[in-house]
Amino acid sequence: MLQLPLKLSRIRLKLLVLLAAYLFVSCNTTRFVPQDKYLLSKVSIKTDNKSLNETELRAHIRQKENLKILGMFKFHLGMYNLSSSKRENDWFKRIGEAPVIYDPQQTLKSIGQMQVYLRNKGYYNAVITDSLFFRPHRRKVEQVYQIRSGDPYRIRNYTYDITDPVIREIVLGTQKDVAVKPGDIFDVDVLNRERSRISRVLKNQGYYYFTDDYVQYKADSSLFSHQVDLTLEIGRLSGADSSDVAFKRYKIRNFVVNPDYLPPHLQKGSFVEIPDTLRELDYLFLHSGTLKYRPQVFYALNRIPDSTYYCLSNVEKTYRALSRLRQFKVISISFDDVSQALADSVGLLDTRFQLTPLSRQGISADLEGTNSSGNFGVAGNLNYQHRNLFRGAEVLDFKIKGAMERQQSIGENSNINFNTREFGVETGLTVPKFFSPIRRTRLFAFQSPETKLTFAYNYQRRPDYTRTITTMKFGYNWKTSQFKSNSLNLFDINYVHLFEFNPDFIDQIKDQYIKSSFTDHLIFAMNYSWVYNTQNINKRTDYTFFNVNFESAGNMLSAISALTGRSKISVTDTVTGAVSDYYRAFGMRFAQYLKSDFEFRYGHIIDKYSSVVGRAFLGVGVPYGNLGVLPFEKKYFTGGANGIRAWQVRSLGPGNYKADVGSYPNQSSDIKIESNLEYRFKLLLMMEGAIFLDAGNIWAINSKEDGRDGAIFKINEFYKQIAVGTGFGMRFDFNYFLFRLDLGFKLRDPSLEAGKRWIPGNYKINAQHFNLSFAIGYPF
Repeated sequence: MLQLPLKLSRIRLKLLVLLAAYLFVSCNTTRFVPQDKYLLSKVSIKTDNKSLNETELRAHIRQKENLKILGMFKFHLGMYNLSSSKRENDWFKRIGEAPVIYDPQQTLKSIGQMQVYLRNKGYYNAVITDSLFFRPHRRKVEQVYQIRSGDPYRIRNYTYDITDPVIREIVLGTQKDVAVKPGDIFDVDVLNRERSRISRVLKNQGYYYFTDDYVQYKADSSLFSHQVDLTLEIGRLSGADSSDVAFKRYKIRNFVVNPDYLPPHLQKGSFVEIPDTLRELDYLFLHSGTLKYRPQVFYALNRIPDSTYYCLSNVEKTYRALSRLRQFKVISISFDDVSQALADSVGLLDTRFQLTPLSRQGISADLEGTNSSGNFGVAGNLNYQHRNLFRGAEVLDFKIKGAMERQQSIGENSNINFNTREFGVETGLTVPKFFSPIRRTRLFAFQSPETKLTFAYNYQRRPDYTRTITTMKFGYNWKTSQFKSNSLNLFDINYVHLFEFNPDFIDQIKDQYIKSSFTDHLIFAMNYSWVYNTQNINKRTDYTFFNVNFESAGNMLSAISALTGRSKISVTDTVTGAVSDYYRAFGMRFAQYLKSDFEFRYGHIIDKYSSVVGRAFLGVGVPYGNLGVLPFEKKYFTGGANGIRAWQVRSLGPGNYKADVGSYPNQSSDIKIESNLEYRFKLLLMMEGAIFLDAGNIWAINSKEDGRDGAIFKINEFYKQIAVGTGFGMRFDFNYFLFRLDLGFKLRDPSLEAGKRWIPGNYKINAQHFNLSFAIGYPF
């Protein structure tokens, strides 16, 4: 019994020794700096022109100081300094960052690159100097680049010299989109974007061979007044003859589709199988054996015939449509010029689709961490997928899921045990068509919708009750641009059945209006979701995320019930004694409400190790009519791993309401306002760190909530009821999933006495002010 504390003490001692060694060695940041050299401790830019982009200027500096965490701690340099001076391939050297030693040659190169950048931006008279501030006793130097930009060159006149009359008419017809205008700064980057824009316009008008090289600029700056007369020229390149194909418009003649294409390097042996062929209209299908797809699949997805001439945008739409099918691992769309020997002014192209198929059927099993409503768990899935179920590129997904989850229950002092069991089956059929009486409109110009039908059954055995949820959905998914996606469910039906209640749980919610949320009910809803997301998981760049959701439930059933003269059921409210009437559908009460929420996120990349992510959320649900409360699964809550992390899930709010000690953690309600700010930084190997600040709360809008003091949302009170928490997190990135630990600390608790809601300075800090949550994936 005495060995365990002794062992723990030794571990703590070793950790303290390691920490002390790190602080001592890493503080000596010049440990690996030669005696006659200086550590470049800071690099900054000062300019007399605030319109210059400092981030872009810094990108041209060849030598920058070592990276910092929180703008002050050179953690990775510290790790490097822990390494051995006798070993070149030391482990700490591999995970750390070597000191940046000042090199005057790199300064000259940096000044040269920044001058090139400034000239491209129109500042031809810019002057760049640098100053060095040495600290000899510490062997460090700070460098400051001073930039005097001078006056930029501006475009005085902008004219066109286009020899081909058809091209001239097309280009001049897009004046509203032109990026170059008189009075603008003579910016080479803007000029190049205009070249690319014109090239794309012409490619969309049939000029298959046209490239940016045919768009040239002639600039006259002889006015000696920082002004330029600019002429855009489009003509044949030097040495090209009059039959230059770049100035010929092309039409599409035939489409050759091979959905069984096998690249040469994957073909076995020297024998090449001659494929069977099927010709329909202007399509030629090549296939081995039976054609696996109905020709109508390609007729519907092929957007290339939408225009009279070859159009690059339609080619891209077709490629996206084929990619979205989830049928092919390689998609190639190429063109054969079949008119090169003809003297006609209009050329002809044959389009060739070479499609390498994926396996038609597949079975997989996976184990995953779950984070349902802020409760950590583990789940196993058995998945079956059939691609091309009815030869129309339909995808059938079938999944069997089993899960265990930890959840706090009545009478428990801990929520660590995995006390929740879940079992479910789900099947979904995705069809690459728009099944609707409405014809395809311009709304679907970027991408045709896919129709999805889903059935699911879920059994959940929780500590306080057992619940089954039967679901059926029918709707559409589509994108309107590269970053904008839409989801519309014409009907989203959920039948919720609850039974086997824990008696202690029933006592806890007795005489509360929320008891209505724990009865059998039917949700017959229609919902729409719009997402704008510029995040690219393959690139570390700034991104913006918007998500807007809207849901309406019960209105159709209520209207049908009223029109058909169905009788209402009367019930007496246990709190107010008021009598309410409601309809039933399929033998059960149905919910009626409107619900909408908005979420915004912005991620800013500071450097290759650090980033900042902010999030704001606002949601409102308004119950009315047939059921005076939102169903439990539709209510908002906060706290936990994905909310305000200083509180356990569902333990905060609503308003300044404070639940009794040991009561059921059921703080959920109709309105939610939440914001989060998180600074993320890489530490070493798979470990990442984070410092976060969370704020927000939930509120009620239903008068029946008056039993919970301070729960109602009031415009002149809600801002006084904002909870604030902060903390530190650790993340472990295993590539295929990320495990997260967040330790939150309460800064401001709205349930405390008014005037003493800020915890630091008013209360002695103890364990109740902290909350440790762990989850899978980032919180947002």
